[in-house]
Amino acid sequence: MQSSALHFFLGGLKIGTVVFEFQFDMTKIPGFIHRIAQPSDVRDIMELMNLSIELNMRAFLSQAQIEANKESMGLDQTLIEDRTYFVVEAEKNGKTVIIGCGGWGKRRTLYGGNHTIGRDDDFANPEIEPARIRAMYTHPEWVRQGVGSLLLDVAENAAREAGFKVIELGSTLPGEPLYLARGYVELLREERMAANGHKNIIIKMSKSLV
Repeated sequence: MQSSALHFFLGGLKIGTVVFEFQFDMTKIPGFIHRIAQPSDVRDIMELMNLSIELNMRAFLSQAQIEANKESMGLDQTLIEDRTYFVVEAEKNGKTVIIGCGGWGKRRTLYGGNHTIGRDDDFANPEIEPARIRAMYTHPEWVRQGVGSLLLDVAENAAREAGFKVIELGSTLPGEPLYLARGYVELLREERMAANGHKNIIIKMSKSLV
């Protein structure tokens, strides 16, 4: 939901304000197509993830901190098996390319790839447990063009249709501003010591789907 305010003045004095609220359908951005990720997309998804991690995080983290974050990032192939993972495509130089990926999880694992320690692949109960936003990445050439918001809308809508009432995620520091803007609230911050001795900060956030 977006808002805009119209202010009224008389003789230089503000005499009133009207606030308008409006909502964009981020799932219909011109030029972008989203679809369910397929096993044949895995190679392209992993290449996109690596680019996103290495380049998009540089404004927020040192190289050593980026290496620490990799322990809690990457591809979880159960998302593709469950058909809850999506890719966003666009045209570039006459070819259709994947410019973003992300989705939602119906399992209890909050974050991480196939390699991440502490996974719980049991299915969550939609009546009493949250769904999860998982593995959100945007190609560096396509940042700040609505790719992340599109993926969030698609994932949230799908989780809602599956009966989930709350959705949670584990955010890195670079991802936090987007999630705050999209209505997620912080529940707690977890610090893990990575293998290289640097702290890996995971911000657990939540949002109501009802």
